[in-house]
Amino acid sequence: MKPIQEIAKIAHKLPIEAIQDINQRIKDWTMSEGKEDDPYVWQQLRYAERFVKEGRG
Repeated sequence: MKPIQEIAKIAHKLPIEAIQDINQRIKDWTMSEGKEDDPYVWQQLRYAERFVKEGRG
């Protein structure tokens, strides 16, 4: 599964500010010709997962 799909699955556990931040980062990345499954996007998924795991969501 692509990292964006994985982020969508846990988005309900994230505060809106985190979702907006991740969304903007991925949008900027893809607008600069980055791909949706590049390591940078996987890094955003790991950030979201860590956010949830630490109970900040």
